[in-house]
Amino acid sequence: MRPLTEEETRVMFEKIAKYIGENLQLLVDRPDGTYCFRLHNDRVYYVSEKILKLAANISGDKLMSLGTCFGKFTKTHKFRLHITALDYLAPYAKYKVWIKPGAEQSFLYGNHVLKSGLGRITENTSQYQGVVVYSMADIPLGFGVAAKSTQDCRKVDPMAIVVFHQADIGEYVRHEETLT
Repeated sequence: MRPLTEEETRVMFEKIAKYIGENLQLLVDRPDGTYCFRLHNDRVYYVSEKILKLAANISGDKLMSLGTCFGKFTKTHKFRLHITALDYLAPYAKYKVWIKPGAEQSFLYGNHVLKSGLGRITENTSQYQGVVVYSMADIPLGFGVAAKSTQDCRKVDPMAIVVFHQADIGEYVRHEETLT
């Protein structure tokens, strides 16, 4: 368990900023204590400093995980967000997409969101902007990337993809053996 290098921090913060923008500062400076990001086995964990001090007594090879896994670095040093970060990204999301009840199951199986399943979208969402996907009952279901801007969504055909799938809460069931 070690702190992230300057380059790793930059890559990770750029990816998280696609979804929550300048609200990134709110993740680190929280009213309930100071939180930090730590790297362990190519995975980035979000952990309070109080728990981090307690974990210092455990050797690194015996430590499985600590805090919440935000994502991992790939072999090419790109950062990939995990679904476990959704609970921390959703409250601070700048751009949101709500999908109809009929399209929820399709999204939770790992498919992209089509225009026919789109309920609402935040105004001024640009193309390729990171979005958090909600059900119509305001339950966060996952996150993705907007395939079309808000203005383009109004005039595309119903079978066009409007949100590219990246992660959803169905992954807890589909990939339970690999999520940590």
